Amino acid sequence: MTDRTEPLSYGSYLRLKELLDCQRPESARLGKRAHDEMLFIVTHQTYELWFKQVLHELDAILAIMAVAPVAERDVGRALAHLERIVTILRVVIGQIDILETMTPLDFLEFRDLLAPSSGFQSAQFRAIENKLGMQRGRRLRYNESPYEAALPESERSRALDPEHAPSLFDRVDAWLSRMPFVRFRDFDFWRVYRDQVEAMLAGDAEVIGRSHADNPAALAAQLAQLEATRREFATVFLPDEYAKARQAGLRRLTHEAFLAALMISLYRDEPILQTPFRLLTVLVEIDEALSLWRYRHMQMVSRMIGSKIGTGGSSGQDYLRRTVDAHRVFADLFNLSTYLLPRSRLPALPQAVARELGFAWAR
Repeated sequence: MTDRTEPLSYGSYLRLKELLDCQRPESARLGKRAHDEMLFIVTHQTYELWFKQVLHELDAILAIMAVAPVAERDVGRALAHLERIVTILRVVIGQIDILETMTPLDFLEFRDLLAPSSGFQSAQFRAIENKLGMQRGRRLRYNESPYEAALPESERSRALDPEHAPSLFDRVDAWLSRMPFVRFRDFDFWRVYRDQVEAMLAGDAEVIGRSHADNPAALAAQLAQLEATRREFATVFLPDEYAKARQAGLRRLTHEAFLAALMISLYRDEPILQTPFRLLTVLVEIDEALSLWRYRHMQMVSRMIGSKIGTGGSSGQDYLRRTVDAHRVFADLFNLSTYLLPRSRLPALPQAVARELGFAWAR
């Protein structure tokens, strides 16, 4: 039953009367009529609608990943939500193309009317970052203050509350740590893997020696890089070294989770690991999309206001440029490629293990 006095229509279902009455240009209110302010408002309102949808998807993912263990079919559901987020973020990035049809001179017609508001005050975007797993200590300070200081007091809880709950990073770390295939019974995979790594690095050293035999400076530089790579690999095999890297802030995943993520990436072709591999890949794609959005935003700000201070008082493009890399959440997954081996060097799995990873069953 419903208490409607008239049939549901397209407009009433979408609340179009209220929605289309939400665009209130400051220039029109003050009698200045800057034509492109409407585009500016509509684009940013659309951002916020998409952010609302991303938060809706993230809440569903967090609920799925909070269960221990996560059922295989539910991993697929979480993956579908994550893939939707990636698609939404591509649309969000694409909207910058529309906004850039506005020229800097057109923007100047109403820019001064926007102060002290700023896109930095999007509580929903901060909530997205926090639900993904952004660490407060890794955030760049905004105007030398904590990020929430820029938010209206009535909106702060929306951004801050996710800081006090397990994030997607936390849930993924726990899920990876429970993966059952890191230890293969009597098969010492990590010993075999280490042998292959050492053989690969020895081969690289030979190639470097031949290539730069007549250039001592280049030889020394290349060998120094190779030694740095060897130290990187040491953290895979030595838990104490890995722990030092985490303590120094160079890693976030626990050692168990890192090994599982590496195993998934190395044996992504095994049927049972294909969905987990796709999930890890989509997490990287989300991080990459957010970095690209920040970069495109920075480029747009540079185009529109040059080196001027932002409307919110920040250093404008300089602040945005620094967030591109500093605000990544899943950097550990980005860096997994450092530890991959060519398929020709990948240790073969015992038949019994390969059968388990292949969804084998008896008739």
